[in-house]
Amino acid sequence: IALVIQIWKSEKVYEVNLVSRKLVDWLRYASMQQGASMSSGGFFSGPRTRQPAPLTEVDGVVTGDFFTVLCLGQSYTEDQWMNMYTFSMIKSWLLTYDTDGTTNTEPDDRSEVDSSVMSMVSATSSSSRLLPPKERLREKAFEYCQRLIEQSDRKALKKTDTELQKACIVESVSVMDIICGEDPSYVYRAFPCIKALYGRLNGDLAYARALLPIAQFYLNHSEIAAVDSEAVFCQLFSHCPAEQFNEPMLAFEFVQFCLLNASVLQDRVTNYRQSFPNLLKFLAWNSSGLIAEFVELLPSLIAPDTAIELLHTILDLPCLAAALDLQQRSACYQASDRTAWDQQGAKVAACLDAFRQPSYRGLFLYILRPEAGTGDTIDRLKMLHEILADMAESPRVVRCAQVVPVLLHVYFNTVTQVRATNERSGHLILLLVLLERSSQLYNIKTFNVEVQKVFSTHLQALCKLHPPLIVDQSREILELASSPANIYSKEDFYTHVVWVIGEYLSVSYDPRCTVERITSFFESLEAVLFEITQVRQSASPPSFSPRLITVLMTTLAKLATRSQDLIPRVSLCLSKMRTFACSAIVMTCYSEEDTEEIITRAHELINLLKLPNVAQFVLAPSAGGDGPRWHRDTNASLPQGMRAVSGLLHRHSSSLPT
Repeated sequence: IALVIQIWKSEKVYEVNLVSRKLVDWLRYASMQQGASMSSGGFFSGPRTRQPAPLTEVDGVVTGDFFTVLCLGQSYTEDQWMNMYTFSMIKSWLLTYDTDGTTNTEPDDRSEVDSSVMSMVSATSSSSRLLPPKERLREKAFEYCQRLIEQSDRKALKKTDTELQKACIVESVSVMDIICGEDPSYVYRAFPCIKALYGRLNGDLAYARALLPIAQFYLNHSEIAAVDSEAVFCQLFSHCPAEQFNEPMLAFEFVQFCLLNASVLQDRVTNYRQSFPNLLKFLAWNSSGLIAEFVELLPSLIAPDTAIELLHTILDLPCLAAALDLQQRSACYQASDRTAWDQQGAKVAACLDAFRQPSYRGLFLYILRPEAGTGDTIDRLKMLHEILADMAESPRVVRCAQVVPVLLHVYFNTVTQVRATNERSGHLILLLVLLERSSQLYNIKTFNVEVQKVFSTHLQALCKLHPPLIVDQSREILELASSPANIYSKEDFYTHVVWVIGEYLSVSYDPRCTVERITSFFESLEAVLFEITQVRQSASPPSFSPRLITVLMTTLAKLATRSQDLIPRVSLCLSKMRTFACSAIVMTCYSEEDTEEIITRAHELINLLKLPNVAQFVLAPSAGGDGPRWHRDTNASLPQGMRAVSGLLHRHSSSLPT
C-alpha cells in the first residue's frame, strides 16, 4: 500500500505502468493454499509448523478457481493479503489512472525508478506485456469481479460471510461499471452476468443495497446494449423505499443515487418523478439525517402534472411519519393482544386500533401510497388529523414537522422559477391550495404557525407575479377574509391576505376590478374591523396584534381611493380607532407604542383621504411604480409628487376628532 501511495503521487508513466502490472499479479495470481500456521507443541518441544491446507468457499467446498476475497482459510499468505488490498483499492486506482498518459513503451533509462520499486516488480509475469498495462488490468479486474459474483451465489455457512458476499457484490458491480465506462466493448460481456445477478437478487430485500449499483449499471449502459431497463427502475422505486424505509444506510445510499443521477432519471426513467410518495418515506422516517439531501433533490421531483400533489404530500409529511410508525408497530404486535399494546401507551394503542379498522383503511392507504397519480389530496383529511392526533407529540413526527417549512420554501422557489411567468393557470391552482390548506394542517406544536409563515411569504410572491390571481380567486379570498374566526387561527396568513387585497385589487392590474367588486371586498373588511375593534373588544380583550389593525385600516383606505364613494365610510371607521386604542391600553392589552402606532396610522389616513386625488396617487400607485427607476431617476414624477403630497399633508394636518 505504501508503494501504491508512492507511485500514485508520481507523475512518471513508467512507474504507473509497473504498479498496474504488479496489481494484475496480486489480483489474479495469488497462491491457492492457506498460509503455513504455527502451532504450539508444548513448553519444551517448541512450535510446530502445520502443512498448508486448501482454501474453501463460503459454503465449505474446496476452492477450485483462482483466489479472491471470498476464499476462506485459517491463515493467509503475503500475496493473498495483497490480493485483498488490491481489490479494496482497484476502483479508486481505475478512476485515478491517467488514461492519456499511459503507454506500453518502457524507457531504457530506469535510473529514475526507486530501487525499492524495482525490487517489488521484478517478478512481473511476462504475459503482462501482451497488452498495455491498463488494458490488462481492466481484463483481470473484470474476471475477478465475475468470479466474485459467481461466489456470491453460494450459501454461506456464517452470517458474517453473508454480509461479506453483499459487500463484494456492491464493489464488483461498481468496478465492472467503471470498466465498461472506460471501454464499452466490455458492456456486452458484462450484461449477461449483471442481468442474471439482478434476477437472483430482485425479490430478496436483504440484498436491497446491492440493487443500487446494478441500477447504476443499467442507467449507464442499457442504451449501448439495447437492453430495456424499465423493469429494474420500477422495482427499485416501487419496493425498496416502501419496504425498507427504516434502513438508515439504504436510505442514505438511495438518496445519494438519486442525487448523482437526477438529470438522467428525469429524462429516461418515467416513474422517477411519479415515485415521490415513496421517496419521501425515507425523509419521513430519517428526517434529521436527510434534510440537506432532500433540499437538493426536491427540484428534480417537481413535474407539471404532479406539482400540486407533491405540495399536498409535503404538507402531509408529518402524517406520513405517524402512519409509518403505526405500520411498524402494527407489524410488531400483529400477534399480540390489547394488553401488549397498552404497554406502549394508551395514546399509541388508540391510534393502532384506528390503523387496523377497515373504515379508516382508505385514509392510510392513501398516505402510504407508493406512487403519485391517485389524487391531489383526500376529502377526509380532517378526519385523518383527528385519528393521528395522539401521535402529534411523537419525537419522529415532531422532527418531521420541522423539516416541512424548509421543503416548502424550496418547492415554491422552484415552481415560480420553472413555470413560465405568463403561466397563470398553474399559479392559480397553487394559490387555491394555499387558501385551502392554511386551515387543514396536522395539529402539531408550532407546525401550523411555521407553515402559515411560509404561505404568507409565497402568497405575496405569487400575487406579485400574477396580480390578476386576486380576481380569479376572488370568491375564495373574500370567503377567507370575511371570517373573523380566521384571525384567531391563522393571523399572520390572514394579515397577508388582507394586504394583497389592498395592493393588487386595482383596475391598473386587472380591468375586471369593477366598482361592485371593490365595494364587496370593502364591506367585508369593514365588517371585520368593526367586529374585532368594537363588538368583540367590548366583550373580551383583543388577542390579535396591532399590525393586523393597521393593515386592515390601510387596505380599507386603498380600496376607498379606487371607489371614492366609500371615503366617508372609511373616514368614519378610522375616526373610532382612538377610542379602541385607548380602551386597549386601559386593559393592558397593548403597550403605549402599539396604541400610538394605531392612532398615528389612522390620523395619517384620515388626513390623506381629505385629498382624494392625492390619496389615490399615494395609496394606489401604478403597476410599475415599484420599479427601480422610480427611486433613482430624479427626472421621474414620483419624487416630485411625494414632495408635493408631503407639503400638502403638513399644511392640512389636524388632530383626530374626539
